[in-house]
Formats: sequence, C-alpha cells, structure tokens
Amino acid sequence: MSIIYCYDAYCGWCFGFSNVIKKIAEEYKEIMPTDVLSGGMVLPEKPTHIRASANYILGAYKNVEELTGVKFGEDYLWHLKNVEDSDWHPSSEKPAIAMCIFKEFYPDRAVEFAADLQYSLYVEGRDLTDNEAYRHLLEKYSIQPEIFYEKLKSEEYKDMAYYEFSLMKQLQVTGYPCVFVQTSDTKFNMVARGYTDYEILKERIEAVLKTS
Repeated sequence: MSIIYCYDAYCGWCFGFSNVIKKIAEEYKEIMPTDVLSGGMVLPEKPTHIRASANYILGAYKNVEELTGVKFGEDYLWHLKNVEDSDWHPSSEKPAIAMCIFKEFYPDRAVEFAADLQYSLYVEGRDLTDNEAYRHLLEKYSIQPEIFYEKLKSEEYKDMAYYEFSLMKQLQVTGYPCVFVQTSDTKFNMVARGYTDYEILKERIEAVLKTS
C-alpha cells in the first residue's frame, strides 16, 4: 500500500500543494510510503519560449497564492513580466529525470525533493532546464555532482522519466496535482484531483484505509 503523488515541476498548483503533501507524507510514513511520479505536463516537440504561457500564468498565479498561501518569488515573476529579455524555454523533461535519479538515492524523501525543485523554480527563479539549477540541491542532499550529472545525461534515466509520463496516461491523470492511494497491484483510489486542502485529503485517505 502506498500514496502516489502525481505532480509536475512546472505545475504552479503543485507548488501550492507542496505543504499539504509534505504533511500527509510525514503523517502516514509509518503506515505507507509516498512515491512521487512526474507528469510530463510541459513537453513541447520544439523548445517553446516562456512568452507562449507568460500571460496565462500572470493571470493565474495570484489565485494559487490566495488559495494556498504560497508566494511566487520576484526572480520567477521577472521572466513572465520581461519575456523579451528572458531566455527560458520550459520543459518538464529534465526535472523529471532529476527526480528519477534522486529517488534512487532517497526514495523516502521524494516529496521533499519535489517541493525543493518547485521552490527553486517558483521562488528562486532557477531555470530547471539548466543543469546548474540542481547543484545547490546536490549539496543539500549530499549527492556527488559527478555522479548526478553523469546520470542526468544518460538514456537510462530519461527512459525512466518517460515511463512515469506513460503511467500518468494509464492512470488517466489529466491535471495536477493528483493523489492516489494504491491498495493493490491493480487498485488505485484517487483521493485528490487538483489542489485539495489537508483536512479533506486526510479524510479521503482514511476512508480508503477503512475499506481496504
């Protein structure tokens, strides 16, 4: 039995959901682990400049702040407000590969790492398509940079990330965040679709546990 958190590094609502899922993962860690799967939400065939989504995000991020209490940093917002000067071409691929690598080292801290990735993007304004955006987290988690960067460019971990993207399709996940409680090899109980507050999510998890 496990909790499965379906997220994407480039999902603003997942950033808003970080504190909720961290609290849930901590609360249930003695009963079941929480795994994180990356969704592949932003996978353009050709790199697409931030200007394509900037206006939409500028209109939406305040809703995330108001409902969840998180704050988007000025270093991130600068890229939305100054698209002509930004060199960002968002893609979910690299942070998903980084997550696969990280889970090999610390499978029980995946939720924490997901939150750190999103803090790096949405508060500190780091470009997650840039290899250097991960270096400060390697230090935090005591992962040797040479090992991490060797894995980051390998096809093996890229394949792992794309396998997770295909799992999202199998689970029919169409939006993020999304949370399941997996009670058997074939039984996935959806307990959150979109931002869900802690009390409601806990209630739904408890209901699944009672019937399984």
